[in-house]
Amino acid sequence: MADKQELPSNWGRWGADDELGTLNLITEEARARGAAEVRTGRAVSLARPIRPAPLVSGPFAPTTGDISPVQQLMQYTGGAPATADMILVTNHHVHSTHLDALGHQIRDGRIYPGRPLEESVTPAGVRHGSTTAFAAGIATRGVLLDLAFDGPLPTGHPITPEDFEAAEARQGIQLESGDALVVRCGWAYTIDPERPMPGIGLDAVRWMHRRGVSLYAGDLGDAHPPFDPAVPGPLHRVALPLLGMPLIDVAELEELAAVCAESHRYAFLLTVAPPRIHGLTGVPVNPLAIF
Repeated sequence: MADKQELPSNWGRWGADDELGTLNLITEEARARGAAEVRTGRAVSLARPIRPAPLVSGPFAPTTGDISPVQQLMQYTGGAPATADMILVTNHHVHSTHLDALGHQIRDGRIYPGRPLEESVTPAGVRHGSTTAFAAGIATRGVLLDLAFDGPLPTGHPITPEDFEAAEARQGIQLESGDALVVRCGWAYTIDPERPMPGIGLDAVRWMHRRGVSLYAGDLGDAHPPFDPAVPGPLHRVALPLLGMPLIDVAELEELAAVCAESHRYAFLLTVAPPRIHGLTGVPVNPLAIF
């Protein structure tokens, strides 16, 4: 069991009003390092495609099938010079690639960097630790550590620093402060009680803290069920609220892994430009790896 005092934290590191968290580690030098990785201009999306579902209710609403994270209401379909629709988006959906803001997770009644929850997250929106912090977008060097290079990770595998360092050695690359860490486990994000997910262990979060990871993106993140009931979900319960590390959940990494293996290049410019909608706990994104 992990002692609460052992947990890594960035509370106070960048001031009591900070909302960027580990994005502070993306310096001009880190951005330039990412830009230097662009040689061919090839771009790969890290987002899962989403097919909207009709926004319907009542006795004719479908009762079977997966629920889409985006529901669509068509307003104009003909007889006008344009078509138009409205959409309802569910943030933090398991079928949507999305970016978690720092106010998404609570630690002991507070959000990063120690602000009281009641002052930060209200029925009218998020006042501190929201998507407002992503207004300038994110651009830095991304590094793929492909842990599924010879097949999906085993059921219930706890990802450790040794897994990360073995991938660095195998791929001939080293993560640097300000880089975004992209982790491929080779799993689709589907909770199945009969098939426990692998996931990031607490020591792996400590490793990210030591290495200066600015952003995490993965096809998986936390294990289900959790490895340690005392610290369930180290990414969402430690890295996000204590380190202030934004998370890209449910990334689609198969094409990226294929391009990296084909080109023998595991570093790229990673760009994330979410919609400039303030006051949310998260937002769907389409991250791009540019080679």
